[in-house]
Amino acid sequence: MPVLDPNPPNGQKKLLLVFGAMLAVTVVIGIIASIASP
Repeated sequence: MPVLDPNPPNGQKKLLLVFGAMLAVTVVIGIIASIASP
C-alpha cells in the first residue's frame, strides 16, 4: 500500500490532514520566530 494513495480511505485522509496541519503550524511558528528574532 503506497504512502500517498491518490484515493485514500477516510481514516488515512484524516491522518494526512492532521499531519499536514501540524506541519503547517510548525512552519508558521518557525517563520514568526525568524521575524521576531533580532
